[in-house]
Amino acid sequence: MLVGRERSGASRAPAARLLDSAGGLAGIAVLGPRDIAAFAGVHETRALRLSAAIELGRRVHIALGELCREPMSSYQEVESWARPRLSALEHEEVWLLCLDGRNALRSSRRVAQGGAHGCALTPKDILTPALKDAASAIVLVHNHPSGDPTPSPEDVHMTRAVAEACNVVGVPLLDHIVVARGGSRSVFEAADAA
Repeated sequence: MLVGRERSGASRAPAARLLDSAGGLAGIAVLGPRDIAAFAGVHETRALRLSAAIELGRRVHIALGELCREPMSSYQEVESWARPRLSALEHEEVWLLCLDGRNALRSSRRVAQGGAHGCALTPKDILTPALKDAASAIVLVHNHPSGDPTPSPEDVHMTRAVAEACNVVGVPLLDHIVVARGGSRSVFEAADAA
């Protein structure tokens, strides 16, 4: 019995060190298996299992959210959709949310993927799938791997170009939200302030 307690206590020590070193569960979620093994001093096999469990949990959270077609009529609802999907990524992704006439999510798709510092995108890349999915309105969401959600000048410029193109075809761009580990921001608000 005593041996089991010692083994249990010993196995918790690497887990506690990992949580402390990574800054909690959110920090662990952004680490790869090799980083986990290095931080915790655990075997790579256990690190792979932990990474797989984290990814499985993320996918379950996303799948449960997609079962409900709740309206995306507020900034907070879009942010709640985007955070688990994008905030921990180490590369930039741009997602298009196509809404129906009641602002319920009709479809969501990644329209661009880039590196750690950005990705290229044109209004056509956004409007083509939006029209194909018969969107009544759209919302753009992308992440900043740096952790800072402040929209860049390029974000503001691209958003203005997309908004103008959307007005031409009658599918309004309701918002463009940047999510990051450090929070989230509306590109529309940043553009208005500029």
